[in-house]
Amino acid sequence: MRPRLALVFLAGTALAFAAETNPVLTRSAADYVPALAPLTRPSASPARELVERFTSDRAELDRLHAVKGSAQHRRRMGEFLASWRTRLEQIEPASLDVDGAIDVALLRTRVVHEQRLLEREAARQTETAPWLPFADALIALPEARRNLAAVDGRAAAEALESVRKTVEPLGKSLEEKLKAGQGPSKVVALRAAGRLTELQRALTEWFDTYNGYDPEFGWWVRDPYKQVTQALEAYGKVLREKVAGIDPKQREEPIVGDPIGRAGLVEELAKELVAYSPEELIALAEREFVWVDRELRRAAADMGLGDDWKAALERVKRDHVGPGQQPALVRDLALEAERYVRERDLVTVPPLAADVWLIKMMPPAQQKVAPFFLGGSDILVAFPTDEMTHEEKVQSLRANNRHFARATVFHELVPGHHLQFWAKQRHNPHRELFTTPFWMEGWALWWELRLWDLGFFNTPEGRIGTLFWRAHRCARIIFSLKFHLGEWTPQQCVDFLVDRVGHERASATGEVRRSFNGQWSPLYQAGYLLGALQIRTLHREFVASGKMGEKAFHDAILNGGPMPIEMVRVRLSGTKPAVDYRPAWRFAE
Repeated sequence: MRPRLALVFLAGTALAFAAETNPVLTRSAADYVPALAPLTRPSASPARELVERFTSDRAELDRLHAVKGSAQHRRRMGEFLASWRTRLEQIEPASLDVDGAIDVALLRTRVVHEQRLLEREAARQTETAPWLPFADALIALPEARRNLAAVDGRAAAEALESVRKTVEPLGKSLEEKLKAGQGPSKVVALRAAGRLTELQRALTEWFDTYNGYDPEFGWWVRDPYKQVTQALEAYGKVLREKVAGIDPKQREEPIVGDPIGRAGLVEELAKELVAYSPEELIALAEREFVWVDRELRRAAADMGLGDDWKAALERVKRDHVGPGQQPALVRDLALEAERYVRERDLVTVPPLAADVWLIKMMPPAQQKVAPFFLGGSDILVAFPTDEMTHEEKVQSLRANNRHFARATVFHELVPGHHLQFWAKQRHNPHRELFTTPFWMEGWALWWELRLWDLGFFNTPEGRIGTLFWRAHRCARIIFSLKFHLGEWTPQQCVDFLVDRVGHERASATGEVRRSFNGQWSPLYQAGYLLGALQIRTLHREFVASGKMGEKAFHDAILNGGPMPIEMVRVRLSGTKPAVDYRPAWRFAE
């Protein structure tokens, strides 16, 4: 289903787009075939096979172990990573070119980071261990299978029975501890519940492997397995509902999250090659907010509203299309942005990259964690559906108005994520291992900054629309880092987005839920604006100085593949990094 070739569906209604609005229909598919001469050249990086070997071997080792994070898994993965680190540090940089040295340095950084993650996981499991005293006994069963040991049905049944006797009284005991104020925190309880789900999944896989195939196994194990599964389900329910406060009957579950602390943030920043402390990044975001506030007041004045930017924002939010009309708006905005960058020759947009993308509508459940657009290969559009409540529909319409959309459609498609996804699948694809939000999200947000400078947002309402998002990205740095530092609760983060940025409360709640539901890395939300600011500094260093043309600059970032932006700078400068490269770039000064 294509936005230009066929139909877009919304709430079961098909909307046909006229052929004359579809420029791809006039293009020959032969235009999609590139010149083949470059394909005969060697890989851009001589270390590509090294990175691919690590990626494949690590995945195989992970697959071997039934339960990730078990003592056996941590030990063997630790041995694997330590050996890789030693071998990498023995490589002579003189034997590599710039791209090869970059890959080796990034691979070592990744290995060191994964070693630190093993240590972090061990510390977290120490916190959950008192609430999962049966974990090791459960892990032993699937691990015996992975170790190719013959199964003993009777011994397995006795092990399960022992686990059941341990688990069954735990729920009642935990509720009594809660009354006495002695139970785990919501964070630890939710983490324990997640770990319990992993254990249950491994146990089910183990049981299904033998049940029905080994008559003696089924005769002994079937009933104990059923009993222990019920006990584990009941205990997990206590952890989630009684302690963490997640009531499945509620329309929206509470936001809990799992902050990693300052030491964890420092480690994450080292992996991203960012030479700043969390506190310095918060100060940087607050400095950017000063610029945003000034521009918001200017735009409000141009709308005849004095310096009341909140009144200007309110007017912009009311300017939205009606139900069913958002796909057509997205189509028009996408084509406008693609035409804009192509006519100004800002970046290479291959014909296939320009043509092959889809408009997809997000279901209501997904909009609870993604109240705006999402993108990548395609664009996912948040907009009201008929099953939402009246208040949910109104807030979704306001949050996805015309002017907010104009500042984000190109972020998701061309020249943003869609073009980026197209390029990273074709240029140095082995560097997917080094993917970072500073490169992924920083690239897409950089275009919001660049198009602002080029005058793309040429009305006061359009400026308000993009400034809202700039404020949003400043706020993401502040609230996500303060949460992980343990300074703010999720509710404080929601209130901050409503009061400081002007979010609808529903979209603010969805934003915070998305940030802390475990799907994204701790620095993901901060990576948007920080990555864009890094690229802005690179643009000044290489383009404004006359060292590179604008198109060559953007193409070089895409063709280099995913990596921390500081390493993009190293690559653009042609400098060969040391194997044990340390971040030092103060990009904001």
